[in-house]
Amino acid sequence: MRAFPLTVTALATALLLTACDDGGGKSGDKNSSACKIGGVSVQIGTASVAPAAGDSGEVPVSITNHSAPCTLDGFPGAVLNTGDVEHRVPALEGAKAQRLKLAKGDSASFTISYVRGEAGDKSSLAAKTVKVSLPGSTTVRSFPWSYGPIAAKGTGDEPNAAVSAFQQVGD
Repeated sequence: MRAFPLTVTALATALLLTACDDGGGKSGDKNSSACKIGGVSVQIGTASVAPAAGDSGEVPVSITNHSAPCTLDGFPGAVLNTGDVEHRVPALEGAKAQRLKLAKGDSASFTISYVRGEAGDKSSLAAKTVKVSLPGSTTVRSFPWSYGPIAAKGTGDEPNAAVSAFQQVGD
């Protein structure tokens, strides 16, 4: 009779130990060589703003590494925030993510493309900010969204917007 409770205790202990963090990295960071906001600067450049509803616009985002060499492996993250609701911006359909290694001083960029919506239209997303994140890290950097409302994709509330893959800047 004693063997059963002891076996259950041993099994529970083993399961708990396998669920523990190995202490090798910060919680939320999936890849220790991943570029992280703080080690890299993130800036939004001069946008090609969509002038009217139905027009397309592009918002360039640049990343410059100011620390140890790091890797961008996957797509950038972008979340549009209305103040009440957040909408994740998907990767551009058909785009292929590439793995970029950034040495100190190296830069990369990506673009947030969007279709402008009609101001005041309930199907348009009136974004106030865009939160940018890098693959392999949960840290975000928030920027004001001053490029007008974003049209909805189809009949849903998904924004008609997309992020491109990272591109190496310079040599």
